[in-house]
Amino acid sequence: MNSAVKTIGVLTSGGDAPGMNAAIRAVVRTAIANGVRVMGIKRGYAGLLEEDIEEMDTLSVSNIIQLGGTILYTARCKEFREKEYQEKAAEICRKHGIDGIVVIGGDGSFQGASKLAALGINTVGVPGTIDLDIACTEYTIGFDTAINTAMEAMDKLRDTSESHERCSIVEVMGRTAGHIALWTGIASGAEYILTTEEYDGNIQKIIEKIQQRHKIGKKNHVIVNAEGVGNSFEMAKMIEEATGVETRATVLGHIQRGGNPTCKDRVYASAMGAKAVELLCDGKTNRVVGYTNGEFVDYDIQAALDMEKGLDPYLFHITKKLTTY
Repeated sequence: MNSAVKTIGVLTSGGDAPGMNAAIRAVVRTAIANGVRVMGIKRGYAGLLEEDIEEMDTLSVSNIIQLGGTILYTARCKEFREKEYQEKAAEICRKHGIDGIVVIGGDGSFQGASKLAALGINTVGVPGTIDLDIACTEYTIGFDTAINTAMEAMDKLRDTSESHERCSIVEVMGRTAGHIALWTGIASGAEYILTTEEYDGNIQKIIEKIQQRHKIGKKNHVIVNAEGVGNSFEMAKMIEEATGVETRATVLGHIQRGGNPTCKDRVYASAMGAKAVELLCDGKTNRVVGYTNGEFVDYDIQAALDMEKGLDPYLFHITKKLTTY
């Protein structure tokens, strides 16, 4: 096959997400199958600037599809926002013969990818973030694993909450996006789901509902709180003082980023990684892979970044009915 690129670099940037290794594996093996060399770039854009680059082959990605994290490591790189460092990175790519790059990460990573594309390095982004906050796609690598991890934790907390007749506040990730809170809240049967998009800050309303439900025999309560909403421990203290119901806060934190990826995250990440390579081999650049209406598609990076994404309105609508008791 005559490919528009001869050597592809692959890097992971920003927060890690389960399924990134599946995407890396797909990039490497799809490229090699198409007669294209692959260079692994360690620690994202920071590693690119430091030339922490090595050639990869099919054995480099053997037995990694089931692993969480990323074998290429990841880092955040503030310097890459500056044109001087973007130009340096493009020169490093040319020095190593890299004429195409697959960037696996989130919005910030795609900003960097777009800058490299403008400097002549063919670039394709693959959405890797547990937050599901990239507007051009219905799926992002790691989200499915993260919500299953959070759901399992909440099921366990529900058991102890019921045994002690407590109120449990479970804080999940999502500073600016409440998708994890919404999905895990519904899946775990939470009585209250608080997200940055929808929560109005009226804790008195929650207190009154707990009091009302306690009177009719409700012995335990589970509140899912997205981290961007506020301090879960302060919230627990206020609820306990106002209701007399013993209340505990649990912050799930970075366990949501780790662990073996689910089947969906392995399969979809593999498809996205392969799609990214195919785009580069076809001479495409400044694109981001997405999943929409049952198909793997691609968009211009800037157009994708300009899109806005809120919570699924129907899912949020039904929570009001499912949490009425």
